Amino acid sequence: MILRDFGCRGNICNWRDLDLNRFESDPGHNHIKTHVNDINPCFFLPDMISLCPTTLSSFQLTSPPQNPSHRPPNLRRLTAVVSESHYETERGFEFQIGDTFFRHESATGRDLGVLAAALYKRSNDKLRVLDAMCGCGIRSLRYLAEVKADFVLANDANEDCNGVIVSNLSTVSSEDEGRWKVNHSVANRVLAERYVERDYFDFIDVDSFGSDSSFFRCAFDAVKLGGLLYVTSTDGFSSGGHRPNHSLAAYGAYIRPLPYSNEIGLRMLIGGAVREASVLGYHVSPLFSYYSYHGPVFRVLLRVNRGKLPHGHVLLVAVCLHYRFISYCDSCGNSQAIPWDELGQMNCPCGSDVPDSLVVSGPLWTGPLHCAAYLTEMLALAGEWGWLGNGTKNDLDKLLRRMIDESDPNLSFGYIKLDEIASRAKVNSPPLVTIMNAIHQEGYSVSRSHISSNAIKTNCPMSECVRIAKQLRHC
Repeated sequence: MILRDFGCRGNICNWRDLDLNRFESDPGHNHIKTHVNDINPCFFLPDMISLCPTTLSSFQLTSPPQNPSHRPPNLRRLTAVVSESHYETERGFEFQIGDTFFRHESATGRDLGVLAAALYKRSNDKLRVLDAMCGCGIRSLRYLAEVKADFVLANDANEDCNGVIVSNLSTVSSEDEGRWKVNHSVANRVLAERYVERDYFDFIDVDSFGSDSSFFRCAFDAVKLGGLLYVTSTDGFSSGGHRPNHSLAAYGAYIRPLPYSNEIGLRMLIGGAVREASVLGYHVSPLFSYYSYHGPVFRVLLRVNRGKLPHGHVLLVAVCLHYRFISYCDSCGNSQAIPWDELGQMNCPCGSDVPDSLVVSGPLWTGPLHCAAYLTEMLALAGEWGWLGNGTKNDLDKLLRRMIDESDPNLSFGYIKLDEIASRAKVNSPPLVTIMNAIHQEGYSVSRSHISSNAIKTNCPMSECVRIAKQLRHC
């Protein structure tokens, strides 16, 4: 039995570690910090809790308002009432979208989620999925049909979507078979309810809008330890440095304009997750990070790992090394990661005396965006399923291979657009493959970026890139 970290998380009293179900595969945990009698074994939903007016350190129970027209948002059997709707097709599955928000362009993100869920199912034999903002239910449908998930909880706050969701999921199996349920609550509520019921999920997909990071803590509480959390941001303004106070509030990172803003969006999202997980006593690691220009959309798959790491643990050291500030010098074009203990000593090695030439953002994730081994498994599975074409490369094939190339640990964060190199060198931009080969011959690591088609990721300094570009143009 695990007894530790009691108290409150958010608005829900936490005694998560009492739950033996979460540790059924890890009998070695026997660390005890408190006594069972010290715990109030009652859980209350956020709308049933209020602060005592005389203190901020305790709370009082209040009775929920009695509303005779209130319909419980818990799991319940619902009757499908389908409005007029046209049909869409994705990966051979026909489904209705009704009046829900649906984007064809997001199919690649759904493909990646399905591949990741399938790998989890293969490794663990079981798969329970919570689709927290399911829309028309296409993701839930695919988790059921392609991954063969044992159970999918399809949740959307809009009850008007019910008919479409039920109709779509019924094409895979009937609700009576018990493989899926439809629920209508705000995402945080359904996540909190699952945690309260100790009903944990292996894979949680939160396809949120904007920079809504409020679900992080509830999602970490609802996912099984060792499980996967697929998170989203569509806030291109914050990643572009146009709303630094907003990014600070949402992700704890003050973001200023940088030339690789779309990668910053992914690092901002990962950094926010790392921070929230640390508050709860967990650590997370990104398995892949995906950017798509439509929206824009930033999607990251995180593995949620067990408890706090001991001081000096290699993974803890790695997390500390990868949660830093990023600086970019307008004068020379170089970027560098700045650790916390050097914040008062920031400068660029170029020694520029141009005022405000050094732009600093953070803190955010500065480590790898992907796990190469994991992406290689995803690529192999996509090949097994015939998703990579008949001997010809398609978009998913290119994407996964570029992500694998980006996973080179020698590569720095950020990317360099060829236009910037050409502008600093005052030459026409060399062909991308040509300059990549030249940089590689100089002994540097280099790859293409899946984020920008005309950009490279490399550990080659900007000054060297400029020199190489001039040589290629015989200048």
